[in-house]
Amino acid sequence: MLKLNKLMGAGTALLILMGIVAATRAVGAAPAPAEPAAVVTVPGMAPVIDPRNLYSETGASHLSPSVRDHLERIYVPNLRSNDVYVIDPGSMKVVDKFKVGISPQHVVPSWDLRTLWVANNAERRAVGSLTPIDPRSGKPGKAVPVDDPYNMYFTPDGKSAIVVAEAMHRLDFRDPQTMVLQYSVDTPQCGGINHADFSIDGRYALFTCEFDGSVAKIDLANRKVAGYLKLKMPATRFKDAPDSNSPGASEICTSTKGMPQDIRISPDGKHFYIADMSADGVHIVDGDALKEIGFIATGLGAHGLYPSRDGKRLYVANRGTHKIHGRRHGQGSVTVIDFASEKVVAQWPIPGGGSPDMGNVSVDGKALWLSGRFDDVVYRINTLTGAVAQIKVGQEPHGLTVWPQPGRYSLGHTGNLR
Repeated sequence: MLKLNKLMGAGTALLILMGIVAATRAVGAAPAPAEPAAVVTVPGMAPVIDPRNLYSETGASHLSPSVRDHLERIYVPNLRSNDVYVIDPGSMKVVDKFKVGISPQHVVPSWDLRTLWVANNAERRAVGSLTPIDPRSGKPGKAVPVDDPYNMYFTPDGKSAIVVAEAMHRLDFRDPQTMVLQYSVDTPQCGGINHADFSIDGRYALFTCEFDGSVAKIDLANRKVAGYLKLKMPATRFKDAPDSNSPGASEICTSTKGMPQDIRISPDGKHFYIADMSADGVHIVDGDALKEIGFIATGLGAHGLYPSRDGKRLYVANRGTHKIHGRRHGQGSVTVIDFASEKVVAQWPIPGGGSPDMGNVSVDGKALWLSGRFDDVVYRINTLTGAVAQIKVGQEPHGLTVWPQPGRYSLGHTGNLR
């Protein structure tokens, strides 16, 4: 009897020990990360391949067959000289230039990647137009008259071009080939409507309202404004003065409203980042809820936003002034934000001062090309070191496009591809 009890005790102890080991392993083992749910997109929109990174198809190796015979060029619209300069990035030289309409603002790749459109908005005159460029030859075609094309985007399904008629507080949806008007959406509470980006599923877009300090949410399916969001101003911002003691010198922010500019969506589609030229940083907005959830200070006159080629970082072009018309050699810089942590990881000043504005990243991701708005130059910025090279161009360069770009289709602006 005693022997049996000893055996039973040993067996029980062994079972308990095995249970403890198993429990310890279960507690110590990291659970396998859950796969994100597939994104249900609007009909006609290309599927989201990786819900964790909607920029997955814009990597350096993802050039579409549609662009393989296109010239490698930088197209620079010059607002005051009414022309486009064409740069060969290999030789770093201007290899062509041609006249376009009045006040060219942006060079916009078409949804099908086959045409580059120069948006000549004519600045409140009734002679706005879109000039097509054939990217295989780099030559312009016959301009198409349209109302006030400050900027242009394309619906994610490719069925409409969206001409941003800024002065008219209106979005004109047009045939993406002929530019014949399909319908319009009025945005009466969005003064200075200009830049946009689209939700991960293609159901809505957020447009910035530069002169109202807000954003407008556009319901694309129901063709209407779904709401407006007034953006918050920070307590302090950077000094806009030639005698600032240092680039980081700050002042109490007395501005009552922001001046939102470019906008880009996060790789996972959960947040939108909005550059604000008066707030000197980037607002973080939950687009679904239409609610501001954070702010990242970057630099004086935050303006343009460009994801890195691997979708891990966001380059912020700080134009160097709070003013719409700034001076030469201002406190321009580029800030690098890590998408995952939403922290600033690098700060690159323009040597001697400058005014970095709009542009894009090279195919290989090694260079960030930006217009120098008030310095009549274009900057090529090394994305590893921040080193800057400059090329002289026309008067007041604005929304330049780097072409070709990797991706399946273009949502517009200076090359928002997915």
